[in-house]
Amino acid sequence: MNSEARSITTGFAPIAGPGATVLILGSLPSRKSLERHQYYGHPQNAFWRIMNELFGAAASLPYEKRKHILIRNGIAVWDVLAASVRPGSLDASIERGTARANNFRAFFADHPGLQLVCFNGRAAETLFRRLVAPTLEKGSNTPVFQTLPSTSPAHAAMRYEAKLERWRIVKSGRDTTGEQK
Repeated sequence: MNSEARSITTGFAPIAGPGATVLILGSLPSRKSLERHQYYGHPQNAFWRIMNELFGAAASLPYEKRKHILIRNGIAVWDVLAASVRPGSLDASIERGTARANNFRAFFADHPGLQLVCFNGRAAETLFRRLVAPTLEKGSNTPVFQTLPSTSPAHAAMRYEAKLERWRIVKSGRDTTGEQK
C-alpha cells in the first residue's frame, strides 16, 4: 500500500458559537473539503444547499459568511472523528482501528444549551455510538440524537427534496416525536 493511501486524515475545528442549540455531526472531511479547508466542500454535497434553504447560507457566499450565519442561528458543525486513516473520501474506507474521536465531553461542557445532535448519515452515527457515547456521562441535559440522511453525493438513493424534508428538523428544533425542543 502506498504512503498516500495510509496517510492520516485530520479534521477541522468545530463551527460553533456559545449559543449553539443544534450540533450537526459528519464523520471526517472528504478530500475535496480538505482541499478547500471547509466543511462540506464537495460541490455536489447537498449540505450547503440545504443550509441555504433553512438559513440562507448559500454555497455561493464566502465560507466565513456561511459559518457566521450558522452560528447566528445556533447551529454548530463538527465531525465525530478528529483523525483517521481513510484512503479516498468514502466513509466505508475509514480504517476503524485508526479512528480517533473528537473531545465531546469538553464540547458538550462548553455548549450546555445543546438540545439536538444530528448525524449527517449513518456512518457518523455509528462512529459516535461506538467511540464517543460510551465515554459520555448521562445527565438531565443530554441532547436528543437524530440520524439524518447523508448529504454526500455518494448517497444518491434519496432525492434532494426528501433529504431537505428530513433536514428541516435542524431549523424546527423538533425531534421525530414532534416535541418542541
